[in-house]
Amino acid sequence: MNKAHEVTDVKVCAGKLYLSVDGRDYVFQLANVSQRLAAASEAESATLEVSPAGYGIHWPLLDEDLSIDGLLGIKHEVPRALAGAQSGN
Repeated sequence: MNKAHEVTDVKVCAGKLYLSVDGRDYVFQLANVSQRLAAASEAESATLEVSPAGYGIHWPLLDEDLSIDGLLGIKHEVPRALAGAQSGN
C-alpha cells in the first residue's frame, strides 16, 4: 500500500497537537486547527487513530478528523482533465 505520509508520535497536550510527519516534528495550537479538539476533555483528545495510509487523524469520541495535508498546508492541483469535467466543460 502506498502511504501518503508516515505519521508517528501523535499526542495532544496542554492545548497543542504534537506529531511527527515523514520524519519532521510539528506542533500546532489546537485552537488554530480545531475548536472541537480545543474544547475536548483530556480523555477525548487522547483517544485518536492515525489512518493506516497516513492521510489523517481521527478522534472517535469527538467524531473529528484532521487531514495531514491540511495541517501541513499542502495543496494538490486537480489534473486538467478532471478540472474540465468538474466545471462542466
